[in-house]
Amino acid sequence: MTNQELRLSVGASPAQRVVAVVIGVLLAAVGAAFVVLPLVADGLLRRLTGPGDPLASYEEARDLPPGLLPPALRDSADPHQSGPSPLIGLCGLPFVLLGLYLVLRVLRTAAWLDGSRVRVRGALRTRTADLATARIESGAVSYRGADDDDGPAGGRQVRSVLATDRGSTRGVTIALRGMGLPVLPPSELRALADAITARRPVDEWAGEAHAVADHLHHLAERQSTG
Repeated sequence: MTNQELRLSVGASPAQRVVAVVIGVLLAAVGAAFVVLPLVADGLLRRLTGPGDPLASYEEARDLPPGLLPPALRDSADPHQSGPSPLIGLCGLPFVLLGLYLVLRVLRTAAWLDGSRVRVRGALRTRTADLATARIESGAVSYRGADDDDGPAGGRQVRSVLATDRGSTRGVTIALRGMGLPVLPPSELRALADAITARRPVDEWAGEAHAVADHLHHLAERQSTG
């Protein structure tokens, strides 16, 4: 185990970042346009259609029979009828938030291993855990198909490691597969495995922790020989 901080290969490549940022900005722009459009549509339509009836309001024409009023004034005189509500623009907010989240996630996602402490930065927050004492569990688990090249078909494959410090209810998820990578490089897998087992006390979590570390060593060996 090294005491030098090691950056794990969990982030996106430069090309993936460019694509994700473009998509995120487009989503945010479409959502923002949907939010703003109802607010400016009424005034824009008035400018495009030009001046309307010389009677500016129903108050100025209150002595006229309703049948003689212009359609716009008849509609405004009806208290039960109204135009499109600006609140409909709120439907665009999810697209704005989704676009911003996508940009932040791609640009900020990263992980570092400093001794036995791992630090994982997500779109909005950063979490840390001490792998030497934390509870170590297998995260997302899948089963290899016949066309996978990193193990026998049907074999158990751990895609992430969940580390939860003692006394904490929130764990830190360490992805074992970076964006565009089938699995992390062997040196990083071995560093994670060593951090888990180097100073681990004998407790109720030791068995699962050593099993996860053995799996990391197994992945590293396959990466090296493959």
